[in-house]
Amino acid sequence: MADPFYITTAISYPNGRPHIGHAYEAIAADAIARFQRQAGRDVRFQTGTDEHGLKMVQTARALNRDVAEYAAEMSSHFKQMCDTLAISYDNFIQTTTPSHHRASQALWEKMEKNGDLYLSRYEGWYSVRDEAFYDEKELVDGANGKLSPQGTPVEWTAEETWFFRLSKYQQPLLDLYATNPDFIRPDSRRNEVIRFVEGGLNDLSVSRTSFDWGVPVPGSDGHVMYVWVDALTNYLSGLGFPDDGDGMRYWPADLHLIGKDIIRFHTVYWPAFLLSAGIKLPKQVFGHGFLLHRGEKMSKSLGNVVDPGDLAQAFGVDALRYFLLREVSFGQDGSYSAEAIVTRINAELANAFGNLAQRTLSFIAKNLDGALPDLGRPDEADGILIEEVVVACAALKAAFNDLMLSQGIEAWLRGVYACNQYIDAQAPWALRKTDPDRMKAVLGTLVRAIRMLAITILPVVPEGAGRILDQISADTRDHAAVDDDEWYERQRRSGVRLTTPMPVFPRLEMPVEVVA
Repeated sequence: MADPFYITTAISYPNGRPHIGHAYEAIAADAIARFQRQAGRDVRFQTGTDEHGLKMVQTARALNRDVAEYAAEMSSHFKQMCDTLAISYDNFIQTTTPSHHRASQALWEKMEKNGDLYLSRYEGWYSVRDEAFYDEKELVDGANGKLSPQGTPVEWTAEETWFFRLSKYQQPLLDLYATNPDFIRPDSRRNEVIRFVEGGLNDLSVSRTSFDWGVPVPGSDGHVMYVWVDALTNYLSGLGFPDDGDGMRYWPADLHLIGKDIIRFHTVYWPAFLLSAGIKLPKQVFGHGFLLHRGEKMSKSLGNVVDPGDLAQAFGVDALRYFLLREVSFGQDGSYSAEAIVTRINAELANAFGNLAQRTLSFIAKNLDGALPDLGRPDEADGILIEEVVVACAALKAAFNDLMLSQGIEAWLRGVYACNQYIDAQAPWALRKTDPDRMKAVLGTLVRAIRMLAITILPVVPEGAGRILDQISADTRDHAAVDDDEWYERQRRSGVRLTTPMPVFPRLEMPVEVVA
């Protein structure tokens, strides 16, 4: 059986519609999942929505809506976003399902059995927007009072609550970070978390009595779980926990992919809960950066919050996926604009790769009746090009294995540029009259190179790269296929004929109404 690989996004909080930050995380996770499937891994990819918490109650109440109906409606927008962006999730989880409630209660009972939960009274600062408790020392002064470290309003809260003995896990967590430095990535996030834990951990309030929209605490009437206890459990409940069924073979997760603003919940609270419950820890948590609009953080007040569906419609799904993964150094903040999307896509996808495939395959369709040419008269330049493409494809694979997504695409582009230099230097259109045998070797070399490049970039632009591979009848598309040196000759002998290709990556124009 193939080696399992379990990847998750954070589950989105659907008190508002999806924005480009949600799309970025989903696209990055999808590219990683597709890449690991190509590598032969048995991939389980989970995303979804986190529908509990005070913030959801307040939003629904302000709209005079039933909270359950509102949560279900808003969750559907996130599922639609994933489907629009070709996100190949295996499970879209919603935390309102009975199976998730059962899993959350089972985790609670394990922590309680370990003596890590006790009933007391909480008095302190709470940010509804972050769904997070903050110590006095963490707060900053704002124009209208105290603010959280994220700049969100906080309010003083006092109520009976269950506490989790987080302080007990300070040293075990520091030991975890020391012995497994890749548990938190990138390094900047790891250092931030270590500093926070070294500063001392207080016990954590993990239940609420001021509202009832959440998972009921077992055996404690009137208490619902703190939303993060319930939300983090999704990574287990989506596999069928607490039942020891087939889904649990994917645990522990290979990668939790999350935004940097929720790194503390995933690398302090979550491993502490799991240690308490006696459950294996995830292998890695990667906190990616924010996506900025023209260098500014997105906000409704600035009017720069854009629906990712509108961006996909304006530029195309593949173009949006490629731009975000290519433009942003994974783990760092990045910026986007309509002009940047058009410039990047036209230069790299349309002109460099799309045009390379289009003119090569069109030439074969027109001048050779679509038949793949025999090897003709080879030249040293042919072998040099294939080697450059092999190196470029291998570099993308190595980079993606290390979650260096933009660097991987940049390495892949070197193979694309090498092909364009080769076709311009060899000029098969001129060889058609002066040296037809040499022309055949050039075209055959280009088809081999285009196939390898298209397979390699499939996780990033699955539709467009897939259509190029369809045009040359290249059905096997895993990593091993890239190294299949016999493919071309088998295809040629099978009598496959290429039809006149349609452009796969058209040039973009600036939308009449700029949407970004």
